[in-house]
Amino acid sequence: MRVGISLLTLVPGISGGSETYARELVRALGRAGDSEHTYCVFLPTIAGDVEGLPVEVVTEYRATRSTPGRIVAMARGWFAGGRLERHFADLGAVHFPLTVMVPRTRRLAVTTILDVQHELLPQFFSRAERAYRRLVYARSVRESERVVTISQHAATAIADRLGVPEEKLRPIHLGIDHEVFRPAGERTNRQKDGPPGEFLLYPARGWPHKNHARLFAAFRELRRRHPGLELVLTSYDGPVPDGVRSLGHVSRAELVALYQRAEALVFPSLYEGFGQPPLEAMACGCPVASSDVTSLPEVVGRAARLFDPTSVEDLIEAVEDVLANPGAWRARGLERAAAFSWDETARRHEAVYSELSS
Repeated sequence: MRVGISLLTLVPGISGGSETYARELVRALGRAGDSEHTYCVFLPTIAGDVEGLPVEVVTEYRATRSTPGRIVAMARGWFAGGRLERHFADLGAVHFPLTVMVPRTRRLAVTTILDVQHELLPQFFSRAERAYRRLVYARSVRESERVVTISQHAATAIADRLGVPEEKLRPIHLGIDHEVFRPAGERTNRQKDGPPGEFLLYPARGWPHKNHARLFAAFRELRRRHPGLELVLTSYDGPVPDGVRSLGHVSRAELVALYQRAEALVFPSLYEGFGQPPLEAMACGCPVASSDVTSLPEVVGRAARLFDPTSVEDLIEAVEDVLANPGAWRARGLERAAAFSWDETARRHEAVYSELSS
């Protein structure tokens, strides 16, 4: 069967983890040499290169980086997407990995819903954002034959909050690129630049659910006990207390080097549909202290020291445990991360596409 991958709503550098998922899925599908399916990826003009599969740029889709422009483009794609849908004429099915079904299609459809955070933590969203998400998510799942998501926790929440029958849901874990995320001793081009001395790492944007305030409160006490310890943040642009260094956006190579050099990753997030950074850190040999909520226990298993992210005291105790016994946590993490690969993620997506063709 010929399958289309619609990435028309992709905005590079803004889509976050969903962009990583979409690009790595396409790359891994391209590596599958014995697939029963053929593919075409549909891109907006602003997407840049996507490696792995044949690409068609859809110039009729009015892609833009501005939030108002993106909403208008998606609305046009949904309500008046006839010209866009003509690009799908020779397809048996279309997958929409970025949640929004743009354009609507008469072909068999698969949509990926990464999470329903707006339903579980509505206080972190404006009324307009909640209304928009509820409308888009409901329409996308209603018109899809299958709904893919990225953890069993997310699948359960989607079934409960969006009323999606369980037989329609397919939870598929994300993967790790082990050629990139690996311990420093195995790399021939190890980077030595970066923060000096001992440091904890937290790579997360400053969104409310990322829980930076409690992390800062915990770090003040950790720094009192360990005066030379620093906390390094990436993708964060807010104010920081003493001993915290904010690096802003970093490249993937720089992030890998940080994982390799950090004393530990501390991950106090209040919500994750999956939780990629703890696995990336584990694959790089970095011990992990992780929040024990939503999908994170499912993803990290017993390979991370779990803690209650609403308790500063519990967070401090978890970090102390990891700092006191890094070797054991490093070994558990490497074993856990080895079980996740993008090739397996792609194989399970292909199985979903095959369901539609049978």
